[in-house]
Amino acid sequence: MINQELQEITGDKIQQKGSLLGKTLYIPRMSYDGAMTFAAAYRAIGVNGQIVPEPDAHALDLARQYTIGEECFPEIVTLGAFLKIIEDAQFDPEKTAFMMPTAGGPCRFGQYKNLLEKILREKNLSQVKVVAPTSADGYEGFGESANILVRLGWWAVVCSDALRKLLLQTRPYEVNIGETDRVHAECLGLLCGVLERQDVEGSQKFDLLVDVMSEIGSKFDQIEINYSQEKPLIGVIGEIYCRLDDFTNADLIKHIEKFGGEVWLAAISEWVFYTNFMQKLDLVLQGDRFSKSMLGSIIRNQVQIRDEHRLLKPIKSRFRGYEEKESIKALVQPAESYLPYSGALGEMVLNVGGAIHFFEKGADGVIDISPFTCMNGTVCEAVYPRISRDHDNIPIRIFYFDGTEVDHDRDIEIFLELAYTYKRRKKKKRVYPSYFPQNSF
Repeated sequence: MINQELQEITGDKIQQKGSLLGKTLYIPRMSYDGAMTFAAAYRAIGVNGQIVPEPDAHALDLARQYTIGEECFPEIVTLGAFLKIIEDAQFDPEKTAFMMPTAGGPCRFGQYKNLLEKILREKNLSQVKVVAPTSADGYEGFGESANILVRLGWWAVVCSDALRKLLLQTRPYEVNIGETDRVHAECLGLLCGVLERQDVEGSQKFDLLVDVMSEIGSKFDQIEINYSQEKPLIGVIGEIYCRLDDFTNADLIKHIEKFGGEVWLAAISEWVFYTNFMQKLDLVLQGDRFSKSMLGSIIRNQVQIRDEHRLLKPIKSRFRGYEEKESIKALVQPAESYLPYSGALGEMVLNVGGAIHFFEKGADGVIDISPFTCMNGTVCEAVYPRISRDHDNIPIRIFYFDGTEVDHDRDIEIFLELAYTYKRRKKKKRVYPSYFPQNSF
C-alpha cells in the first residue's frame, strides 16, 4: 500500500526514490532522539534509516585528515561519523547512503555536502548516495517521497522535541538517579515503534502517535521527583547541531544540571518554522505574494501547526510556563533593534529572539552553545551584552566548542551563581507547571 501511494504521489520521482531502496541511510545525531525518530520515519517508507554511530576521538581523528582547521566543529563531528562507517569491515558502498542537509548563504554548513562528496570521490566511493535536503525551499526536498516523508518527518520532530523537553524539565528533580533517562529511552522506543510501522498510514498512524504521547505523559508522571530544592532555569540557544548533540558540546547540559540548574533547550521545530517563515518572506520580496508557491508554503505551515497542537495536546499541561512563541515572527520581532530578521539571517536572529523570549518567560540565565569561530555565535556574542542590559541584566554567556578538551565546570559554576543572584532579584517571575507544588519557590 505504501509503495503504491508513493508511486501515485511522486510520479516520475519514483525512480529516484528507488535509489535508496536496499540501502542503509545514516542520519547524523542532531539530537539523539531527533535522529532516532527521523530514522524510524524513513523505515516507514521502506528505507533502512539508521542513526550514525556515537562519535568519539577516533572519528575526529579521521575527519581531521581531510580538514584544515577552518571548518566548524559540527562539520568535523558529522564527517568523522561517516568516515567511521566507511572504515567498518561490514561497510558496503553499494548499500550505503549518508544524509547531509545543506543550505545557502554564508554559513559553512552549506559546504558540508560538497566536502563529503569530494572525499567520497577521492576514495572511489561515488556510488555512496548523499541525501541532501535544502533549506532554500523550506525543505520541500526532504526525501524523495515528499508528501509522505515530510509529514512523517515533521511528526518525528514534534514528538522528539517534546520528549527531550520532558527529559530536561524532569531529570534535575528526580529522586532516583537515572530513572528519567530510563523512562526517556523507553518512550523513545515507543515513538520509533509507531513511526516505523508500514502496516498503518496517514490518520491512523497519527492517532497512534497521539495515544503514545498520552502514554509518555503518564510515564513521566510516575517518576519520583522532589521539587523542594530551588533551581535556576537556564535557557539554552546557539548553533543547532552543537546545542543538540551531547558529544559536540561535551555534555554541557548535564554539567549545568550537576551544578543545580534546569535547562530549557531551544527545539528543532523552531528551525523548521523559521525556514517556512523565510520562504514566505522571500516570495514576497520576489513579487510572488499571490502565487502557487506562496499558497503551498502557507498550507504546509498551517498543517504543521495543526499537527503540532494535536500531537502535544495530551501533555500540554506539563508545558505550562514552557510555552514557545506562537509564531516565528513573534519570536524574531523583539530582536529587530539588535538584529533585524530581514537582514540578519539564520540562527543569529533566532538566538537573539530566543534569549529575549527566555527572559520574558522568567528564565534565570541564557547560555549560547556554538562552535568556535561560528559566524552566528560571533555576531550574537557582540550583541548579548546590550540585550542583557536592556533586559534587567539577565546573565547571558556563550560557550564555544572545537573538540579541545576543556573543563567547563568552573565557568558553569560561576554562571549559575550569577543566575541564582538574578533569580532572587528578577522582576519577570516564572510560571510553573501545575505539577509543581503550589508556592514551592
